[in-house]
Amino acid sequence: MTSRNQGRAEDARPVREVQQLVSGLPASDGDGVKLIRIIGSPSLNMLDPFLLLDVFESDRAQDYIGGFPSHPHRGFETVTYMLAGKMRHKDSAGNEGVIEANGVQWMTAGRGIVHSEMPEQNSGLLKGFQLWVNLPSEHKMATPAYQEFPADKLAVESRPDGSEIRVIAGTTDQGTTGPVVNHYVEPTYLDVSLVKHSTFKQSLPSEDNAFVYVIDGQLSLGKQGTKVKAGQLAVLAKGASVEAVANKENTRFLLVAAEPLNEPVARGGPFVMNTKAEVMQAFNDFQQNRF
Repeated sequence: MTSRNQGRAEDARPVREVQQLVSGLPASDGDGVKLIRIIGSPSLNMLDPFLLLDVFESDRAQDYIGGFPSHPHRGFETVTYMLAGKMRHKDSAGNEGVIEANGVQWMTAGRGIVHSEMPEQNSGLLKGFQLWVNLPSEHKMATPAYQEFPADKLAVESRPDGSEIRVIAGTTDQGTTGPVVNHYVEPTYLDVSLVKHSTFKQSLPSEDNAFVYVIDGQLSLGKQGTKVKAGQLAVLAKGASVEAVANKENTRFLLVAAEPLNEPVARGGPFVMNTKAEVMQAFNDFQQNRF
């Protein structure tokens, strides 16, 4: 932890530049839910420790009404962040709740859990993200756990220029800390709304992998000023800080970063382990009702 904190303080180290721009591909999951898959796509298979990023957004009920019926997970974490609409979750451990706009659920699947995520609405806009975050090998069989926070429990940092940062995980340079606690990969997860002509700066541990996803508007990122428009994800190169400018319009984006695990990854549908044998064991355990 000392080296990570020191990394935040070394302002002389380089600003992160854009390494890759990814737009994602249309896909469907669950019971026909339409979405855009960005991480986990042919263009960006993963960004250690991030395994998947799906963006769902539709005001057509037929695009989302089927939801995500009961399905298992093992070996990683799922993060659902809502921007509009409502989703109800239930699981095999008896947990149940509703995630609404600007609310987040950070679920540690660990050794295994069966859950469902279903829309709590029959019309209107449903919009949000699902991010999969890998677990280190020594914690893949941890006891399943939830961290769930409605909008009023997230930390919100208001800037003098009218910009606003919703802090889900990590700490801003101004000292605002999000409610999610995760010592597996020490994530940063910020939802940043910039007014036009304003600049955002945030330090990050230099070893973290990081990305920016633009929700609305357009950003210039890094000293090179690489343009990133709505619907694009920018993979950031290594460096000690992020600089973003909303040049022409109000802009909203996610900044997400975490410490890479640098471990082998074996995937099998809803299971993510270190070896294929462990994935096969997960399928067997699920079939034998050992979750």
